[in-house]
Amino acid sequence: MPRKRPSALRARLSLPQPMYAGTDHCRSRRPPRPWPTRIDRLSSRTAAAIHREESRRPYDEGLWPGATATALATCRPFLALPGRRLYLQRDYCACEQCDLRNDVAVARDLLELAVHRLPPWPRRELEALLAWLDGELWRRTVPDPFAHRQPHRTGAWWHRRLCDLDHLL
Repeated sequence: MPRKRPSALRARLSLPQPMYAGTDHCRSRRPPRPWPTRIDRLSSRTAAAIHREESRRPYDEGLWPGATATALATCRPFLALPGRRLYLQRDYCACEQCDLRNDVAVARDLLELAVHRLPPWPRRELEALLAWLDGELWRRTVPDPFAHRQPHRTGAWWHRRLCDLDHLL
């Protein structure tokens, strides 16, 4: 049986994705992807534990299949941006997918939630990865000296970093 050429497979992957109803207000028009079978820089055992925990919980508890991988995919490109200092991007779309894909603080909140729900061995591995991400985030972002005056900026330390609000104007 003949197989498809790699160029034919790549061309099929690059076709535009169909839009779903209800996503016209969002910048991201891609349909949700199925959760990955592997998460970069984590063992398959940890990835399986994460997927098991994400699948076990109802959607309204904060985790859903693929949420941890999406949150990590938000943090890594942000920290890979050039420049000495980075400013967090706040997105006020009020859509969960846009918040998770654009706001590093929301992604870090989700990763913290995932850490607390994992069994001990996968938790240690994910915490080790988050320690590196937190170190980079701490080093490359600037603390906001007036964050204590804003009631919506409570919580973990990553919510009290300076934000770039120019993209909202």
